[in-house]
Amino acid sequence: MHIWVDADACPAVIKEILFRAAERAQIALTLVANQPLRTPRSPLIRTLQVPRGFDVADNEIAKRLAPGDLVISADIPLAADVIARGGHALNPRGELYTPDNIRDRLSMRDLSEQLRETGVQTSGPPPLGHGDRQRFANQLDRFLARLAKT
Repeated sequence: MHIWVDADACPAVIKEILFRAAERAQIALTLVANQPLRTPRSPLIRTLQVPRGFDVADNEIAKRLAPGDLVISADIPLAADVIARGGHALNPRGELYTPDNIRDRLSMRDLSEQLRETGVQTSGPPPLGHGDRQRFANQLDRFLARLAKT
């Protein structure tokens, strides 16, 4: 199992949680971004820099993903692709995307996009708060605990 991070938009505090979890669980972690990133020195943690461009990092993650891998991303279309390929997707706010909920999330995303295209102002997500960080850490811990049992 491998953890992939859509790192360009991933908050630093979430990356820190992931660094600690990768070390604790001894799981490989790769941050994919279009810019250089600083990471702790570890044989388990690496970065993959991709060219700038629309969905370049997402496409690289999807290309390298193996069934059972975990992807950390707030990008709903990427999460849907990950699930379709047999992977798992968790957003930085602690929501685990599943085959049961991803269609609803895609529909809501598409509706918001259509509203913005017609000129309707939609609000983005609120800033990441302490509760979000805690939900993310808890969900990640539950996921890794289930993995350890198999």
